[in-house]
Amino acid sequence: MQGSANLNLMIKAARKAGRSLVKDFREVEQLQVSSKGPGDFVSRADKEAERIIKEELRSARPSYGWLGEETGEEAGEDPTRRWIVDPLDGTTNYLHGLPHWAVSIALEHKGEIVAGVVFDAAKDELYWAEKGGGAYCNETRLRVSGRRVMLESIFATGVPFAGQSTLPATLQDFARLMPVCAGVRRFGAASLDLAYVASGRYEGYWERGVKAWDIAAGLILVKEAGGFIGPVREGRDIFESGSVIATNGEMFDPLCKILRQPA
Repeated sequence: MQGSANLNLMIKAARKAGRSLVKDFREVEQLQVSSKGPGDFVSRADKEAERIIKEELRSARPSYGWLGEETGEEAGEDPTRRWIVDPLDGTTNYLHGLPHWAVSIALEHKGEIVAGVVFDAAKDELYWAEKGGGAYCNETRLRVSGRRVMLESIFATGVPFAGQSTLPATLQDFARLMPVCAGVRRFGAASLDLAYVASGRYEGYWERGVKAWDIAAGLILVKEAGGFIGPVREGRDIFESGSVIATNGEMFDPLCKILRQPA
């Protein structure tokens, strides 16, 4: 595995945090859990994973900024670079003993994601990509699906829970998309949804109401695997709008046409 010093640092941090999470995952019933809000839980394991990642990254690159799900945003001496981290994407899956969750680490440079790592520790699948260097799962080069027909295509999304404001629009998305595609999956981890688009398992993914740390690393995976990304609402910034569409090369326009219809 060859990459820049920053990418190797990210991989090391992701693997170290992943080992910690796997250890606790085996004893999920004994986890100390506190509530952050309706349907949104944070565990001791989650906080420990972010501590591990932050320690690894900040000790090696102390001047870089930081944006983490648990510890928030911190400015760095270098205003052009920051880490964007979700230490445990798929927390609800994790706490229910479902082996579908990941560590997500991205590096942003001057507003652009230039490297990303998504580590599915339960399955030992390490997805990684760097600008101009392609996308990989472990040692295998990734390419998006080549499917061109909507009726043969599978898509993924996140379904809002606990009364979130994006639920009506998402249900409308389902009503428009389900009759014309092969199916929609909702697995509960945005970073892995994007990794699966990059690896050709899905033809596309969309979601409303996501955070930067949910999708930052996955976005560069899709781009480097030959896919397309954009906001749900045309002309908006993905991170600022909190919405994203990511597909293979053939499904971007058809999916955008469906999702961007007026209410």
